[in-house]
Amino acid sequence: MKLSDFLSRKPLFYDVIDYERFPKAYQAVAHLLPSPKIIHLVGTNGKGSTGRFLATALSRTGKKVGHYTSPHILRFNERIWVNGSEINDEALEAAHKKLLSLLPEAIAEALSYFEYTTLLAMVAYEECEYVVCEAGLGGEFDATNVYEKVLSVFTPIDFDHAAFLGNTINSIASTKLRSMQRVALLGKHKHSEVESIARTIAGEKGCNLYTFSERFTPEIETIALHLATKNTLSGYLCDNLMLAMMAYELLGYEASEELFDQSALFGRLSAIAPNITLDVGHNALAAESIVQSFAGKKVTLIYNTYGDKDYREILALLKPIIDSVEIIEVNEARIVQRHLLELVLDDLDIPYRSFDEINNKQEYLVFGSFSVAETFLKRMNKH
Repeated sequence: MKLSDFLSRKPLFYDVIDYERFPKAYQAVAHLLPSPKIIHLVGTNGKGSTGRFLATALSRTGKKVGHYTSPHILRFNERIWVNGSEINDEALEAAHKKLLSLLPEAIAEALSYFEYTTLLAMVAYEECEYVVCEAGLGGEFDATNVYEKVLSVFTPIDFDHAAFLGNTINSIASTKLRSMQRVALLGKHKHSEVESIARTIAGEKGCNLYTFSERFTPEIETIALHLATKNTLSGYLCDNLMLAMMAYELLGYEASEELFDQSALFGRLSAIAPNITLDVGHNALAAESIVQSFAGKKVTLIYNTYGDKDYREILALLKPIIDSVEIIEVNEARIVQRHLLELVLDDLDIPYRSFDEINNKQEYLVFGSFSVAETFLKRMNKH
């Protein structure tokens, strides 16, 4: 059975997560899987860009490097990146066929979409020396946490996925930070308690913990600021770039401008047309970064959201840069009911209408989930 057909039978989301299923499945086949050096990316925002900066730099030194990320925008292949390119269809199907030959049928059928994909990526990375592995929504109980790691990197942690992670920073941070093992790097955090929680957990685990401020050097700042100006990276992408450089140096290498001279990533403040910026952020922390990037401007916001997101807070944060909102219809079960979104927009006194077409005389920001980005790109034929 082709991978697309196999995955189509698995639900993407669960109301209740079975935290024991995947570790048991992994232990059954761990000895048959490759064992590259794993750099684990955990956090609320910035995992994708930090990971891609780091993976690209490592691959430019001649090493074979994989980058596992999720979700995808247009093609499943985007999730499994190897040395600068997403995996091709032939290699993907070959990895799927091999994994099915390793897993007992009952286990393969029982695994969730993300769990199966996490094992599939490792099979595809058979020849890689390094794999930069991005966690899904969690940390300690995430499928990606089964792997032994040479380094854990924690990007900014904020409120998100409260149903699974809790509704306090303490509970969210604790769940994510308990994924650290031997060496960990803590990025910039706006919540002061994150660092104290990290230090407590590191002490309990005997993990060598480094913070952003401890690893910050004038040389890294100079390189990052120059590249940010050259490649028009926003403030938070510049922070992610510096974090990637710090991680690179913790692996025992020396960061240089040549290795990290990379453009902003697609999906993160990507200018897809002269008057259209796209960002797949979908939480309050991402909204705060967007407002900083667009300070002093007014844009038309093309928007929709999952019902479990705090879209009231997100829209309130974005309001200073919003001229009006154009709601894009998204065919996805998790999307908020239209009338509930309109109630919030009315309450915030933000004008809105349905998205129809782009006016080349207006400046647009497409902001929301990967589903929003995918829907917009397909409608605009940007893919």
